[in-house]
Amino acid sequence: MHDLQHEGIIRLFEIFDESKKMHLVMELVTGGELFDRIIDRGNYSERDAADVIRQVCSALDYMHGKRVVHRDLKPENIPYASPAEDAIIKIADFGLATVVSGKEMMKTACGTPGYVAPEILKNKGYEGSGCDLWSTGVILYILLCGFPPFHEEDMSAMFELILKARYDFISPYWDEISAEAKSLVSNMLTLDPKKRYTAAQVNKDLWIKNATSNHKIEGAQKALKKFNATRKLKKATLGLLAQSRMT
Repeated sequence: MHDLQHEGIIRLFEIFDESKKMHLVMELVTGGELFDRIIDRGNYSERDAADVIRQVCSALDYMHGKRVVHRDLKPENIPYASPAEDAIIKIADFGLATVVSGKEMMKTACGTPGYVAPEILKNKGYEGSGCDLWSTGVILYILLCGFPPFHEEDMSAMFELILKARYDFISPYWDEISAEAKSLVSNMLTLDPKKRYTAAQVNKDLWIKNATSNHKIEGAQKALKKFNATRKLKKATLGLLAQSRMT
């Protein structure tokens, strides 16, 4: 983190390593989580979604150029810098990040269910930065329709869908979304990481560069509000269970 100096990545300024504690002095961000901000907006369109992904992929392109792979991209780890309407977004939480050498395959099975790439689930080793683009593709899918592409209450059933990249553009939620936006989602949620778009390719995509639709995606906002509330409830429940077990 100390070596990553990009406006779209939270800065690490200083480290104080004591005998029993380590203190990290980091950049303060106060704008809240990505999905919360979208829900609170009065108007939300394809152009807004394209701007979010452009910012994320700009930071990822820089990060991957430094051979750093995040491995846990999800809405909680993409906060806004400030409450200002024109605030930029930041990539945060590098707890699962690693530096890739280009010679060795990564073997750690990590990430968050629903956002994790299929090559990680195969547990056979994986290489490159494609897992970050898969997670970003999942985020883009949710931004456009309000719910995730891979969703099953049973974890093994959900992983089976991810391993086969089995998802649909479900009607009526996707009916008014442009073909260009759907094409980008497909290029990011590609099973083979070698054929999957890189961060640089995403930002060169015509939809990212030319998205002009200001048509309000009302269905996405409503569905996202429900999905976001469920996600937070599950997170709070798991936190309480962990606290109870520790006690």
